[in-house]
Amino acid sequence: MSELQDFLTDKAAELKVPGATAGVLVDGEEHQAFSGVTSVENPLDVDASTLFQFGSTGKTFTATAMMRLVDRGQVDLDAPVRRYVPELALKDSDAAERVTVLQLFNHTAGWQGDAIKDTGDGDDALAVYVADMADLEQVSPLGTAVSYNNASLSLAGHLIAKVMGTTYEKAVRELLFEPLGMDMTFFTPNEVMSRRFAVGHTLHDDGRITVARPWAMPRSAAPAGGMSATVGDQLTWARFHVGDGTAKDGTRVLPAELLARMQEPTVDMAGSALGDAVGIGWLLKDVQGTRLVSHGGTTNGQYSDFGLVPSRGFAVTCLSNCGPNGAQLNHAVTTWALEHYLGVEEEALVAVDRTDAELAEFTGQYETIAYGIEVTAVRGQLEAAIAYTPETLRALRESGDDEPEDQPPFRLGLLAGSDRYVLTAGPAAGMRGYFARDESGRVSALHLGGRLASRVPATA
Repeated sequence: MSELQDFLTDKAAELKVPGATAGVLVDGEEHQAFSGVTSVENPLDVDASTLFQFGSTGKTFTATAMMRLVDRGQVDLDAPVRRYVPELALKDSDAAERVTVLQLFNHTAGWQGDAIKDTGDGDDALAVYVADMADLEQVSPLGTAVSYNNASLSLAGHLIAKVMGTTYEKAVRELLFEPLGMDMTFFTPNEVMSRRFAVGHTLHDDGRITVARPWAMPRSAAPAGGMSATVGDQLTWARFHVGDGTAKDGTRVLPAELLARMQEPTVDMAGSALGDAVGIGWLLKDVQGTRLVSHGGTTNGQYSDFGLVPSRGFAVTCLSNCGPNGAQLNHAVTTWALEHYLGVEEEALVAVDRTDAELAEFTGQYETIAYGIEVTAVRGQLEAAIAYTPETLRALRESGDDEPEDQPPFRLGLLAGSDRYVLTAGPAAGMRGYFARDESGRVSALHLGGRLASRVPATA
């Protein structure tokens, strides 16, 4: 399909992305496109055999594996996690006692979600990680707010491993990869390094493009986003999820009603960067009356977008190997494909200026476990500046990661008569979010990039 190839080639060159691949499933046919090289240090052409990390799209694999256990009667989504992981301990003992399996997948568990720790490469990596969750603070009451939660998915992966009596990786191979014929999706560097694979890159402010290290995610993050695949295997995954729950050879993998249940809202989050609602592992958005079912992922210099329109049997995926421009490329490919093949085009949001007095209730300091956000008023709009915590920077150094470059402030344009906003400029222009209020009506949190950042009391 030359249109897809031409768009990917031109957009990758425009955005200076070293390597990328894209795939579309339309009218029952799969189409693939390739651009650039796997690495600027050892340039091999990106082709159909090239493996890319796809990050958090892997959460949909963990969710689907769990649904297979639900189908077998081995797991109840509404049951407390402690039924399967009795050793679970959190700082909030009530949350530890009452959190359900479903709440691990719809990002409403409420504890600090971006606590990614390297707990080693042994088969006990997830067990050690879950034990360390006893130190996680509860940011919002259980079940009351959506805030993207990687820690919850690592816990879910540990639950799957315990129920299956094996490792998480072996469980997913048995439950998903093998019945679906996905023989080009892998977890570990040892599996990937003997094949053609993409490495992540960083595009610097001065135009340089360098390899991003380390390549691998820690094993404790595998259920949250530690897999690599070819675009072909990504399309196999897409075909399954827009289908009726059977594999290509007709094998029943999941009942159609459970597959459909994953794509139905379990909690609303209208105005979020993630979409309008969360299903079971999936992020949901309705555009022009069309349900979009999607996910995406980010690792160290690698980015993925993965979108489905089940009602039309359509899917699009894009994988790229440079940041932050790779995320822009993926978004451009997804947007173009939805419009080009389906005529689905999301209406742009328009921000309105407000007076300094109107903006004052939103300004202040907000924080997550990983970074702080200072929000100020600038010429009728809000401006946000992110600063990573010393603990986050130390963890990056200890893991061998490069420290993130300072990010320029970005504009949050409020929508008319609303606490919702849209980013009005920069690489993430168009991204949505909102401010949350407490019971008294005071602005108490900022929902940015899918995370809930709590407001910090002003200091004298």
